[in-house]
Amino acid sequence: MLRQILQQTSDFVSEHNRITLLVMLVLTGMVAAGIPQLDFSNQVGGSADGFDNLDRVQASQYIDDRYENVSQDRTNRTIEPVYVRQENGNALAKESLLDGLRYQQEIRESEAVQSALRDEGVVGIENLVAKRAAGEETVTLDEQIQALKNASAAEVEGLVGQLVSESGRAQQFLPADHDGSVTATDRRTFVALDTSDDDTLNDANTALYDTADEYSGSNLFVLNEDAWAEGNQQFSNEMLELVLPVALLLILSILIFAYRDLVDVVVGMSGVVLSILWMLGIMGWLGVQASMITAVPVVLITGLSIDFGFHVFNRYREERGPDDGIRAPMGRGIRFVSTALILVTVTASIGFLANLTNPLTVIRDLGVSITLGVLAALAIFVTIVPALKISIDGLLERFGLDRRKQALGHGGYLRPALEGSVTLAKRAAPVVLVVAVLVGALGGLAWMELDQESFQQGDGDVAEWKQQLPEPVGWDPVDVLQQRSHVEEAYQPANVEEAIQSEILLTGDVTADNTLEDIDDGVTEIEDEGLLVTQSTDQAERSPVTAMARVAEENESFAAIFTDADTNGNGIPDQNLEAVYDAFYDADSQAAKQVIERTDGEYRSVLVTIAVNADHSERNAVVPELDDGAAVMEGDGQRTATAAGELGVNKVILDEIVDGILLTMAIALLAVVVALVAVFRYMHDSATLGAVTALPIVLVVGLVIGGMYLLGIPLTLLTALLMSLVVGLGIDYNIHIGDRFADELAAGKTPIESLRAAVTGTGGALLGSTLTSVGAFATIALVPHPQLQSFAYIVVIALLTAFVVSLVVLPSLLLLWSRYDPSAVTTPTGHEEPMPQD
Repeated sequence: MLRQILQQTSDFVSEHNRITLLVMLVLTGMVAAGIPQLDFSNQVGGSADGFDNLDRVQASQYIDDRYENVSQDRTNRTIEPVYVRQENGNALAKESLLDGLRYQQEIRESEAVQSALRDEGVVGIENLVAKRAAGEETVTLDEQIQALKNASAAEVEGLVGQLVSESGRAQQFLPADHDGSVTATDRRTFVALDTSDDDTLNDANTALYDTADEYSGSNLFVLNEDAWAEGNQQFSNEMLELVLPVALLLILSILIFAYRDLVDVVVGMSGVVLSILWMLGIMGWLGVQASMITAVPVVLITGLSIDFGFHVFNRYREERGPDDGIRAPMGRGIRFVSTALILVTVTASIGFLANLTNPLTVIRDLGVSITLGVLAALAIFVTIVPALKISIDGLLERFGLDRRKQALGHGGYLRPALEGSVTLAKRAAPVVLVVAVLVGALGGLAWMELDQESFQQGDGDVAEWKQQLPEPVGWDPVDVLQQRSHVEEAYQPANVEEAIQSEILLTGDVTADNTLEDIDDGVTEIEDEGLLVTQSTDQAERSPVTAMARVAEENESFAAIFTDADTNGNGIPDQNLEAVYDAFYDADSQAAKQVIERTDGEYRSVLVTIAVNADHSERNAVVPELDDGAAVMEGDGQRTATAAGELGVNKVILDEIVDGILLTMAIALLAVVVALVAVFRYMHDSATLGAVTALPIVLVVGLVIGGMYLLGIPLTLLTALLMSLVVGLGIDYNIHIGDRFADELAAGKTPIESLRAAVTGTGGALLGSTLTSVGAFATIALVPHPQLQSFAYIVVIALLTAFVVSLVVLPSLLLLWSRYDPSAVTTPTGHEEPMPQD
C-alpha cells in the first residue's frame, strides 16, 4: 500500500511537473497566509502554572492569593542610578565630582525631568561634598558647583575623607567593597522619579540617557530602557553584519562544493525557504504559540531541509545514466529516497513531540513547531523541489547544456575515505562497539556534573580578534552589557525596591511564643551569609517583627502591648502572640495584612520578605542559604517555612525541567525504537534491523552530554530543551544508512557489498548535509553571548557525533547483525527491482 502510494506520487511529480508546481505554489500561498496570524504573546520563560505540584510554587501561589493586593507598598517611585566609572582614575577627584554636578544641572533643565522628579531629587556623593564645601545643607545646585570650584583639590580630598569616615550615607554611593579611602574607581548618583505617568517617565529617562551620552567623556552612563534599546540595536546590527554574511557564505560555499552546480544550489535553497514558510504558516493557522525562541525551529528546519535536498539531488544523480532523460531518473530517485525521508520525518517527529510531556507551554509549542517544520520539509522536497528541478534542467538541456552531474561520495578522494569505515567494521567491529559503549557511558555519567543556571547572561566581552576584523564585520563590544556586568559586580542594589525580593512563607502554628524570635534568628542567619542589602536607607527586611516595630513607634497603645509581650527585652514579643496580632490589626490593619494572614479570625500564615544582594550569576547559589534561614524560622517543627520568592521558584522549576528532560529523552528513545522496529518489520521483514538502526542514538546522546561537560556548557532552560531535541536530530543519519543497507541486502548483495553501497551511496549526502549545517551553526558561536554560543555548540556536537556514529559505529553494528541474522531481510514481493533507499 505504502509503496504504491509512493510510486504513484513520484510518477505524478516527474510526469506532471508543471501541474505539481502550480498546485503546490497555490497551496504555499494559502499556507503562508497564516503567518500574519502568528501569536507572539508567549514568552520564552513560560510560567509556573504547570508546576502546581511543587512546594515552592504552591507557596508562591498561596502568597499571591492571600497577600495579593498588599504584597508591596505602592510608592510610585523608582530610583534611576547614574554611574561614573574611572577605570584608571579617581571618581572622587574634584573634576569628576564637578562633572557630576554639571550633569545634574543639565538634566534638571529638561521639562520631562522636572515633571517626573520627586521631592528626594537627585543625590550623590558630589552633593554631600559640595554642601560641606559651602558650609551649609540648604545651598542650591548652582551654589554647590561654585563652592566646589572654589575649593582646592586638596580641600576636596579632605572633605571626601571626612564624609567617607563619618557618614554611612556616603557609602551607598560607592562600591560595596570600598575601603574607606579618598579614592574610588566608581561612584553613583540616585535620581528619584515618579512612575505615575509612563510618558513623562519615559521622556525623563531619555533625557538622562542623552545627557549621559554627552558626558561620556567623563565616563558617565545609565542603564535604563534607552540604554538597553541602543545596546539591543547594536547587537542586532552586529548579528546582521557579521554572523548572517558569514553563515550564508559558508552555506553557499559548501553547497557549491557539494553540488558543483549553481542551479541545484538555488533550487535546494528555494526548498529551504518554502519549508520555513510552510512551518510558520501552519503554526499560524493552527494557533500554535510563537515566541522569540521560535528562531530555534527556523534554524533546525533550515539544516534538516538542506539534508533532504542533498538526498533528493544525490539519488537523482545516481539514478541518471548516460542514456537517461530527466523524468524517469527523477521519478525513481523520488521513489527510492522518499521511504527514508518518511522514516526520518516520523522518527524525528517522535523525538520532537516527546516534549509534549514538558510542563512548560513554550517548550511544548516548540516541539509542535519543529514537527510541523519537518512535515513541511518532507512535503516540499518530494513535490516542489523535484518538479522545479525537472523544469529547469529540461529548459537548460533544450539549450544544449548537459545537466548530468556526479553524485557526492563517488569521487576519487571521498569514496576511499568513506569506504574506510567499512574496512574498520570488517577488521574490528567488536572493538569499535566496546569503545563506543565506554565513551558513550562516560559521556552520560557527566550529566550529574553539569552546572545548572536559569539563564546564561552575557557580560559584553568580545574577543580581541573579533574586534580587529575589518569593517563592517568587526564586532564592537556592547557597552550596556559590559556596564551592567560591572555594576552587578561592584554595587549593591540602589535600594531595597530595586533588589531581588525573596519571600519566605510560614504556615502552621504561627502564634506560638517563639515564632517571632525564630523569624528574627532566621533573618540573622541569612544576613550572616551576606545576602541582605545593607547600602540603603530602607530596611532590607519586612516581617511581622519589623512591621510591628514601625507601628509601635507611632501608636502608644500598641507599643505598650508590644513591649509587655517582650519578656527578655530584646525588642521581640515572645508571649501572647495572638493578642499582639489582634492589637496590630486594630492599630494598622493595612500594615498587618502585608505580613500576617488572618482568615475567619484565625492566624494561618506570616510572610517575611527580604531584599537580597545577589547578581545574576549567584542567583541559584543563594537559594540553599535562603533555605537555611527558612529552616531556622521553622523552630522545633511547629511550622513550615518555604522560600517561595523568585529565586526559589526559578530554581525548583529548572530542577524539575532538567529532571523531566531525562523522562522526555527516555520516552523519545523508546518511541523511536518502537517505530523503527515496526517500520523495518513492515518494509524489510526484519524488526531486529530496526532496533539496531535505532541503538546508536543512545551513543549520540551520551556524546553530546560529554561534550557539554568538556566545554563547560551548563543546563539552562534552553540547553535542557536542546538536549531533548538531540534524539530528533541524531536519528536522521542512521536511518539513511540502515535503510539503504537493508535494500542492498534484499537485492542479493553480500553484507560487505551492501555496507559499502550504503556508506558510499548515502555517506556523500550525509557529509554535505553535516558540513553545511555545522558551518551554519558554528557561525552562531561568533556571537559574544553565552546563551547563543551554547545553543550553537550543542547542535554542532549533535550533528558531528551523529555523522561520525552513523559512519563509524553503525556499520560495525550492521555487520555484526548480518552475521547473526542474515536471512532477516528479504526482497520485497511484487517488485521486479529492489528499492534502494537513500
